[in-house]
Amino acid sequence: KGEGLTRPSPRRPIGASGRAQRFSPLVGEMAGRPERVFGAPENDSMIDGILETALYVDDLDAAERFYGDVLGLEKVLRHDNRHVFFRCGPGILLVFNRQETIKPPSSDALPVPPHGTTGAGHACFRMSAEAIDLIAEKLNKAGVSIESDFCWPNGARSIYFRDPDGNSLECAEPKLWNL
Repeated sequence: KGEGLTRPSPRRPIGASGRAQRFSPLVGEMAGRPERVFGAPENDSMIDGILETALYVDDLDAAERFYGDVLGLEKVLRHDNRHVFFRCGPGILLVFNRQETIKPPSSDALPVPPHGTTGAGHACFRMSAEAIDLIAEKLNKAGVSIESDFCWPNGARSIYFRDPDGNSLECAEPKLWNL
């Protein structure tokens, strides 16, 4: 997703039977086949889904206000100037101070390896069409610019905007990925 990128063509390839087969944009394969992205049969995956999504910021206080007050996410935990975590549906959004997470853990801390990124990250929030309308209005009232508001070829709507640190955020309907 993004400028210059397109979703798979809606044309349906013809299978061995001569009938059109449905293309799955999630894994780039014909739907109904047992292969997944890495060729493992679907039932061999032990992964249930994504538990956490991480973004990195320079101003943790501004991020806490934005994600809590503007987007309305429930704060779960804040640890000094290192991180603030928010509940987001069934998962957790981790917002880290990028200068703190690159440091190795102290001897009295949990052994989480150093991590981080440079540049703007991206996260997409799953929302209904009605909720996208409401959050767009709320963002507008908070002075947050909507960078893009459009429908994908399959009819799913997405809006894009930035957090105070420049991370690219998206709100999209689940049907974007046939969910």
